[in-house]
Amino acid sequence: MKGSASGRWVTIGLVSSWYASNIGVLLLNKYLLSNYGFKYPIFLTMCHMMACSILSYAAIVWMKFVPLQAIRSRVQFAKIAALSLIFCFSVVGGNISLRYLPVSFNQAVGATTPFFTAVFAYLMTVKREAWLTYVTLIPVVAGVFIASGGEPSFHLFGFIMCLGATAARALKSVVQGILLSSEGEKLNSMNLLLYMSPIAVGLLLPATLLMEENVVGITVALARNDVKIVWYLLFNSSLAYCVNLTNFLVTKHTSALTLQVLGNAKGAVAVVVSILLFRNPVSVTGMSGYVLTVIGVILYSEAKKRSK
Repeated sequence: MKGSASGRWVTIGLVSSWYASNIGVLLLNKYLLSNYGFKYPIFLTMCHMMACSILSYAAIVWMKFVPLQAIRSRVQFAKIAALSLIFCFSVVGGNISLRYLPVSFNQAVGATTPFFTAVFAYLMTVKREAWLTYVTLIPVVAGVFIASGGEPSFHLFGFIMCLGATAARALKSVVQGILLSSEGEKLNSMNLLLYMSPIAVGLLLPATLLMEENVVGITVALARNDVKIVWYLLFNSSLAYCVNLTNFLVTKHTSALTLQVLGNAKGAVAVVVSILLFRNPVSVTGMSGYVLTVIGVILYSEAKKRSK
């Protein structure tokens, strides 16, 4: 009984840390890119990836947190590089959207990930779901349409970038399942992050130099006037790694179904906290659309569980 109780507290602690890091990095991204005025989402994403590279190496190679899994071939490396490219677009797109959209609407659009996952799985694999599973996706999409129409701070470019980031996130999960499906190529999420992060930095560096000219000089100048920007970037980048670490640990200590339920609840918590912090205007129509989307995601998860 004592072991069971301590195990329960460990799980609660991990879930709390997962929520805190997820919501924390989301809100801090929003603050930096929108409220603070640090308008460099690609550079911010590169900082995240640099932190993930360094901290992943420390956790796996030095601290032996999980066993190191080696890359076995050039083909496997090419597959990981392809995943890195998709991953980069999803994170950059999400960060760009936060410049223009409130967190509440960003989360509403992000909740449509199951829809895009089902679409890409249908197009790219022979896997077909039961018809009822596809029916449950109707409220997921309808909810976003309603939320878009009722969003006081709607911004078309921000919406397109958020939708693109959500689609890229779904595409990565489908492509990952296809590319790294053989037993010899499977990597746990921590090792995958170890290899993807430096590749992502290499991809983001030229994009930063081309699209966000003199961002390093501007950041240094900002730091001279307000040293807090340095601490914001360091803390934000460390949180980005914690998101991946805690996601791995929560997955390890709970079931896939529990993770889905917790993920849905996390989005709702993020919406409430962001509205309280940023005081962005919300409408009954917009919130009704978001609630409908979340209900659709829950129904979709339940339909998938029953079809197995």
